[in-house]
Amino acid sequence: MSLLALHHVSIITADLGKSLPFYRDAFGLTEIARPSFSVSGAWLACGDLQVHLVEYPEGTFRQNPAVDRNDWHFAFRTDNFDDAVDRLMRLGFREDLPQGDPHCLLIFRNGLAGFPQLYLRDPDFNVVEINGAP
Repeated sequence: MSLLALHHVSIITADLGKSLPFYRDAFGLTEIARPSFSVSGAWLACGDLQVHLVEYPEGTFRQNPAVDRNDWHFAFRTDNFDDAVDRLMRLGFREDLPQGDPHCLLIFRNGLAGFPQLYLRDPDFNVVEINGAP
């Protein structure tokens, strides 16, 4: 067996009404058809990858509001890092906010990874990274 590619990332959310607009507006993802499962959710297209939001109103295990790039996270790759930063800033995300603020944005333009990176939290405290091209 050889793996061909990553197909989707599944994210648990306590409130689909907050998470769906976040992923759609912050990252420009497009909602796609989803089967009628027994739990609420939404599927979003991201190039050849899908992001699956699954709603569990009782919440998730994530309770720490700080943006920590060493925490569990997933990353999107963008072809225009500056546009990604501008888009998030138009939505109220900023670098000068304290770590616990829901709109805190960490930006590393010349980091050790060899490409620009930014980090933020979604409404359920999941860390999301966006990478620019090297």
